Amino acid sequence: MTIQAGVLYIVATPIGNLGDISTRALEILRQVSRIAAEDTRHSAALLRHYAIDTPMLSLHEHNERHKLEELLGRLQGGEQLALISDAGTPLISDPGYHLVQRCHQAGIKVVPIPGPSALITALCASGLPTDRFSFEGFLPNRSAARSARLEPLKDDPRTLVFYESPHRILDSLQDMVAVFGPERSAVLARELTKTFETIHQDSLAALSEWVAADANQQKGEIVLLIKGAEPDPEQALSPEARRLAAILAEELPLKQAAALAARISGEKKNALYQFLLEQK
Repeated sequence: MTIQAGVLYIVATPIGNLGDISTRALEILRQVSRIAAEDTRHSAALLRHYAIDTPMLSLHEHNERHKLEELLGRLQGGEQLALISDAGTPLISDPGYHLVQRCHQAGIKVVPIPGPSALITALCASGLPTDRFSFEGFLPNRSAARSARLEPLKDDPRTLVFYESPHRILDSLQDMVAVFGPERSAVLARELTKTFETIHQDSLAALSEWVAADANQQKGEIVLLIKGAEPDPEQALSPEARRLAAILAEELPLKQAAALAARISGEKKNALYQFLLEQK
């Protein structure tokens, strides 16, 4: 495999198990001029494991803007750079956005090398709906700010995915119980692909109690997933369907009224029946 000159490669690396790196990713890391790493000391272990001696430079949230011109200059001069984060896919709650944006603005080619992501790994094994989801990243440190971020999401029908740190996990779960309700289904996915991997689904209240009772579940890399809000049957119905069902219910038993309204309007019979029950 021959890599191209003046290209930025976005390379996904393992989130735990070193065997999860792709052959293509290893080839890129061996051939590029330099590797831009979030933490060079952390990434050195991965490179040593695969006998990769490509020079590294540091690129993290505190120095990314300052290093933009240097990195753009290297790329425009024909060097190839690989961007990696401490674990998983770069830019997903990790640095790199400003560099990638500037590369596009400068006409520099950006090539993604796909691979592990804690977000997708947790989602696919969670048992929660995967057809629609929203990644919310890390929540604020303080409870008031955290609750303010959660409040607009309580009626969101999509599966919600959060990253969380060990020292905040209990406080975040308690705030989620308060905002989403104790019975909302949730999943804690911890230390994914590592020795002590945990994927545990329960109600938010039970999950919070379970984590509080086991200090081991308060360690490591954590992904929290919250099931989306169930749609309000009344709100899901069109105003015309609700009006029709209400008129029919004045003359017919509720089940018959719901069934006939469903045939006329095309709405779901069960939703119409539930609406009529609530109106009674």
